[in-house]
Amino acid sequence: MNKGFYHKLAANNIKKNKRVYIPYILAGIFTTMMYYMLNSISLNEGLDHMSGGASLKIILNLGCWVIGIFAVIFLFYTNRFLMKQRQKEIGLLNILGMNKGHIGKMLFCETLQIALIIIVGGLVGGLLLNRLMFLLLLKLLNFSVTLKSAIYGKALLSTICLFAAIFLVILASNLHQIHLTNPIDLLKGGQRGEREPKTKWLLALVGVICLGIGYTISIVTKSPLDAMMLFFVAVLLVIIGTYALFTAGSVAILKLLRKNPGYYYQTKHFISVSGMIYRMKQNAVGLANICILSTAVLVMISGTVSLYVGQEDALKTRYPREVQVTGYDINEEKKQIVNSIVEETLKDRQMEAVNQFAVSMGSMVAYKDGSDFEITELQDFNSSQLKEICLIPLEEYNRLEHKEETLNPGEILMYSKNDSSDAQITIECDTFQVKKHLDHLFDTERPEDQELIEVYYMILPDADAVKRQMQKQDFKEANLNGLMYKYGFDLKGDENEIRDFESDLKSRFEQNTDGDLAVFVEGRLSGREDFYSVYGGLFFIGIFLGLVFLMATVLIIYYKQISEGYDDKERFAIMQKVGMSKKEIRSSIRSQVLTVFFLPLVMAVIHIAFAFPIVTRLMAIMNLTNVGLFAACTLGVILVFGVLYGIVYGVTARTYYKIVE
Repeated sequence: MNKGFYHKLAANNIKKNKRVYIPYILAGIFTTMMYYMLNSISLNEGLDHMSGGASLKIILNLGCWVIGIFAVIFLFYTNRFLMKQRQKEIGLLNILGMNKGHIGKMLFCETLQIALIIIVGGLVGGLLLNRLMFLLLLKLLNFSVTLKSAIYGKALLSTICLFAAIFLVILASNLHQIHLTNPIDLLKGGQRGEREPKTKWLLALVGVICLGIGYTISIVTKSPLDAMMLFFVAVLLVIIGTYALFTAGSVAILKLLRKNPGYYYQTKHFISVSGMIYRMKQNAVGLANICILSTAVLVMISGTVSLYVGQEDALKTRYPREVQVTGYDINEEKKQIVNSIVEETLKDRQMEAVNQFAVSMGSMVAYKDGSDFEITELQDFNSSQLKEICLIPLEEYNRLEHKEETLNPGEILMYSKNDSSDAQITIECDTFQVKKHLDHLFDTERPEDQELIEVYYMILPDADAVKRQMQKQDFKEANLNGLMYKYGFDLKGDENEIRDFESDLKSRFEQNTDGDLAVFVEGRLSGREDFYSVYGGLFFIGIFLGLVFLMATVLIIYYKQISEGYDDKERFAIMQKVGMSKKEIRSSIRSQVLTVFFLPLVMAVIHIAFAFPIVTRLMAIMNLTNVGLFAACTLGVILVFGVLYGIVYGVTARTYYKIVE
């Protein structure tokens, strides 16, 4: 046999099996195209010269890693299905005279042709659409920045190497599988079904327990920091629980339905229930994969959409006032210098400050054990015990609250969102009597929902008492002479005037070295570009990964329907021969397909409902505290995804019916 024979045979095999190969090739091209475009954008030199570009590069590189890992898993998964569908064909070729060496050469040619089509097609598509993706990114960033579309050799080489390596390993896996299998097994491989699985009650119980623990973590976790630490634990438990319930729980439910004579002994239910029980072990993994991918799409897109839509809300949460001046180790003399610099800048710029807020306070981190606080350096910690203490002099409290409270030495006023039970507290060795638990506190410029750890606000008799407590942080500020000073205000003027004022104020503090001031100036307008680059980048990645995961979901559903169709074809032909009408067969098929098809979607929506509380806490870390907006975006994404899912059902079900009939 000449070399051209194997290439012709491979091309002919791909053409004959186009029903399974075309979706595989299109999905591969799409994944390659997405990987190249994301890689190319992350290498764009324009990102180095824009505000927030470093953060955006990190996000884009992370997206590249996710798509790369996904490509490996996804292409291996679909290749396994393709090989299963062709087992009978390969076995027949072996019996007709082609030895395993010849079959290996044929598989090599097939893999080479498919790899070339996917890699070349993906790169061509990526090069053509690359500029469009740049324009989309510019639109999402929402501000003018020069990003030139260019062809980067590093992105091309990275894409070629990744996907060439994937197909090389796939070829090695296929050859190894053919080498270990005899022709008779290959001939029967496409006809083998699953034996009726046993009811694994223990595995079903494990699934229920894992889901229960994962859901409980989501519901009871209140601190955003705890949410950040426990989120992936909850995700892992839900994934394990999903696989366990689909594998064992579905069989248990179907067998319970079989024991119900009123339900089971109906034509459409009898056929569908018995058929699903017989192959549920095989179906369960595919259904669980669909469920998990659907959940990932819903969480990813709803989260990034809500962050992008709620950018202005998040910006105001992060910057409650247009200008925020924060000074560290500020005594009364330095405070006057800070105020005078701000006033001089306002006067020179002929601008007016409104909605002003200023407070002197101390802040430190401590473990809380009962009513005892132990100062820590914030290294290894148990977040449930870690608390932040904000110490405020009484004169500041009375000024801001317009009150005339008095405190004796050793007495404090205390405010905490969740804890108002302590009659006395101890900070290291000093014990304080809690004179009063406050039910509210002045504007601290930090929304409670955004606090990573629980904060205790303590009002002490005077500034000296606050400084004495701050001195306990001997690892950093043993010679502390002042407190943290926060001074925030809004400005009357247009955006250009406010931006110029911020820049002028920053430069004046930088130039003032006589007072040895450690002062930082932040502004809402100057922070907007950083916000938009990060949130726009997250939304951009959300679109990319959402489309990739959605494509994988659709392809898994499509292949599952094809596999089901070929497995059911002979069974329904026999049923028709023994007296079932086409109408009854079609009704039975519809019942089975609907039950199996929409079960993952229902389960994914349940996962989203229970995940909502912990994801809300994670959104707070990203400064989005508008729960209503997040809920509306989540519901909208679920509805859109449900419509797309229904369309996929219509297309794949029609393919299933054609095969069966």
